[in-house]
Amino acid sequence: MLTLRAGTRLTHETEVRRSRFVTTLARTDDEAAARALIGEVRSAAPQARHHCSAFLIEEVGRNPLQHSSDDGEPSGTAGAPMLEAIRASGVHNVTAVVTRWFGGVLLGTGGLVRAYSGAVSEALARAPLAHTVELQLLATTLPPGEAGRVEADLRAAGVQVVDLAWGQEVVLRVAVDEDGVTAVSDRLSTLTRGVATFRSVGRVTREVDGATPRT
Repeated sequence: MLTLRAGTRLTHETEVRRSRFVTTLARTDDEAAARALIGEVRSAAPQARHHCSAFLIEEVGRNPLQHSSDDGEPSGTAGAPMLEAIRASGVHNVTAVVTRWFGGVLLGTGGLVRAYSGAVSEALARAPLAHTVELQLLATTLPPGEAGRVEADLRAAGVQVVDLAWGQEVVLRVAVDEDGVTAVSDRLSTLTRGVATFRSVGRVTREVDGATPRT
């Protein structure tokens, strides 16, 4: 899945016939984060006439979630074009808020659609991108005296170790793609002489590589 790099938040300003359009764009991985951003932007500029918004979010195991708001602009002239700009970019887990300061010149329906969609498209073109993948989350239970050695070997082999929970026994979790499950399971069996095995405990999304902003 194509998204913004983790932690990304940026602003980009455009001007159309004396109206200022300031786009706030951020990586948001759930609805709560998206709505928090919208509220924060609105509170930071209460004097602005409109704070139009759109977001598109995909969470593991759930249907895609989308939202758009015209926030007082004529129906269909702001939120929907913003959402369409996000869809057209192919970027997910992103929220855009466009704050407008009216410049005294009416833009008309077509002008508003172009202004709002263009503001979001320009911001997205400047955003650092990343790809995420859904991985299998595997866990195993180890004696404390074995956990450090097994962890070090797995890391050295390039396995993504998620965490270790220390107690009387140690629970070690790793994240692997579907094609890597058999290999990492075989490696664990070899390391522990067949005593320890991995069990599936769910799925997790990870950022695996990035892309530079588009021009």
